[in-house]
Amino acid sequence: MKVSEISTDEVKRALRLDPSDPFIDRELAPRMKAAVEYMKAYTGLTAEQLDEHEDMYHAFMVLVQDMYDNRAMYVERSSVNRTVGIILDMHSVNLL
Repeated sequence: MKVSEISTDEVKRALRLDPSDPFIDRELAPRMKAAVEYMKAYTGLTAEQLDEHEDMYHAFMVLVQDMYDNRAMYVERSSVNRTVGIILDMHSVNLL
């Protein structure tokens, strides 16, 4: 599935969230946008290029879940999720 085609309903199902809770939609929408922006900045790919890679779906879902689960100002760890890092590293074009 393409990252651009992922809906909030799909994310709610994947994260096992209550589909009828309107608060969750308001929480997920900005996190979904932030996940795409993070992936673009991390890899140097455009949104269209992210869609060319099936595994970006998984990185996106992990990022959104992490952003939803860790809504606190301070997080215990400062490293990138290993699975997300590996997937994004495979497609990075902005290696400096």
